Amino acid sequence: MTTLTTPFMIWNDTWNVGVRQVDAQHQNLVSLLNQLHEARNQGKGADELGGILDKLVHYTQAHFSAEETLMEQAGYPDLIAHKRQHVLLAEKVVKFQATFKEGGCVLTGEIMKFLSTWLQTHICETDKKYVPYLHARGVR
Repeated sequence: MTTLTTPFMIWNDTWNVGVRQVDAQHQNLVSLLNQLHEARNQGKGADELGGILDKLVHYTQAHFSAEETLMEQAGYPDLIAHKRQHVLLAEKVVKFQATFKEGGCVLTGEIMKFLSTWLQTHICETDKKYVPYLHARGVR
C-alpha cells in the first residue's frame, strides 16, 4: 500500500498571473515537483525518480518556450532578460539531471527547496511583469 505524504508545494492562487495557459502550466510544474517529492519520500528507485525528473525537465522547457512565444507576440520589452533567467535555470536543471543519471548526486531536500523557491519567485516577481503586455493584446 502506498502512503501519500503532504504535498511539497500547495498551489496558492496569488501565484496566478491571469493568463489561463500560463497558470495551468505553472500548476503542472507544481504538480511535477510534488510527484518528485512524493517519490523521493517513498524511497522510490533512481529509475522512477529519474523518469519524473525527465518529465519535469521536458515540461519546464516546453513551458519556457510557450511563455517566451507569448511574450514575443505581445512585444514584451524585457523578453531577453526573461529568456536569460529561463536559460540559467534550464542549464542548472539539465546539469543536475545529468549528474543524477550518472549516479553522482541524490535528490536532496536542498535541491527540492531550490526548485520550489525558484518557481515561486519567478512566477511572482518575474512572470507577473509581462502580464499587462499580454492582457493589452487580449490574451487571458
